[in-house]
Amino acid sequence: MRIAVGSDHAGYRLKEFLAAHLATSGHDVDDLGTHSEAPVDYPEFGAAVGRAVSEGRAELGLCACGTGIGISIAANKIPGIRAALVHDVTTARLARAHNHANVVCMGGRMVGFEVAKDAVDTFLSTAPDGGRHDQRIREIAVLEAR
Repeated sequence: MRIAVGSDHAGYRLKEFLAAHLATSGHDVDDLGTHSEAPVDYPEFGAAVGRAVSEGRAELGLCACGTGIGISIAANKIPGIRAALVHDVTTARLARAHNHANVVCMGGRMVGFEVAKDAVDTFLSTAPDGGRHDQRIREIAVLEAR
C-alpha cells in the first residue's frame, strides 16, 4: 500500500519511527516532510498529505504534530479527506471502520512510539464498515460540497 506521511517539527520523531515501521512492513512510504526538528508550520504538511490522498497519489495518509490536532484540522481542509486524530488501537479502529478515515493523525507529544505503531497497524488492517456508516459518510460529503 502507498502511504503518504507528513509532520511538523514536534511530530518529526514519531513520523520517522512510523515511516520506518511502515517501510519494514512492506508499504511504499511517500515522506512529504518535514525532514528535521527545525521549527515549521504544520498546515503545509497536513495539506500535503491530504492532497496526496485526495489526488490518488497515496491510498492512505499519516500525519503527526505535537498534539495531532492542528495537523488533522489542516488535512481535513482538503476535499475528500477524513483525517482522524487517534490515541490508541480503539480510536484507530473506530476511525477507519465507522468514519472511513483515510488519514490517521497522532500527537508526537501525546502518544508513545509502541502505542502509535499498534494504532497505525490497526488503522491499516481495518476495513471501513458499510451499513449505517455509509449514510453518515454521504452526509459528510454533502457538508463538504457546500
